[in-house]
Amino acid sequence: MNTLLWVVFPYVCLAIFVVGHWWRYKYDKFGWTTRSSQLYEDTLLKWGSPLFHFGMLGVVGGHIIGLLLPKGWTDAIGISESTYHAFALGGGLIAGAMALVGLVMLVYRRRTVRSVFKATTPMDKVMYLFLGAVILLGCWNTFASVVLHSSEHFNYRTTVSPWFRGIFYGQPDAALMTGVPLGFQLHALLAFALSAGAGRAPRSPCSPSRSSRCGPSPGSCTSSPHRWATSRGPMSSIGAVTSAPAPARGTAPRSAAGSARAWTTPANE
Repeated sequence: MNTLLWVVFPYVCLAIFVVGHWWRYKYDKFGWTTRSSQLYEDTLLKWGSPLFHFGMLGVVGGHIIGLLLPKGWTDAIGISESTYHAFALGGGLIAGAMALVGLVMLVYRRRTVRSVFKATTPMDKVMYLFLGAVILLGCWNTFASVVLHSSEHFNYRTTVSPWFRGIFYGQPDAALMTGVPLGFQLHALLAFALSAGAGRAPRSPCSPSRSSRCGPSPGSCTSSPHRWATSRGPMSSIGAVTSAPAPARGTAPRSAAGSARAWTTPANE
């Protein structure tokens, strides 16, 4: 079981992340990014989005220092263990709190603003759930280990960090994660699952699961006019679907079967 959780599962998630992003870039360039909802509501967005994204930048930076930099490197430049944990507590909790508050605001916005809620996909809801759980567990792990000293004999820099670096070396040691507290284990597993979800191939709005919201053909779907062209014509610059231009005077448009219709020309007027 240890090998399955701490060796196989991370590589499966990373493979989905890499292959999924490659697939999306190659075959779904118009769906490469998430759907924008800025036009629907921007009051909550202008506060929640910066809080979340700047908080996540701090979280990612803290993980780079804590997981990718070996403990011997910080010891070599004179950073003591107590100084390191003080920075981890101060910076980590502030960044995590910013990201969590921003996420709560964004989720509240999606739930209360009708137009934004209608544009939210089921996968979006799953991703929000996983993301919130990962952030909460990360904040709790930092607070509990540094302030409450709930794991006095545990140091993630000598267990979790070497295991994480070993994944990229091709030599992850599952034994390092055996005695790790449950909170850290769940945090790691959910984070890898979240990375796999980020690399998923998105469904087209006209997939069979959304057939009730689509027209007779994939081109006539109206669920996301800002992302998908329709059979009625090209998309305008602001996302509204415009009507197809009328045929030039003197030309004979064809029906679906390909037969020419009668058309008045200057010669027979």
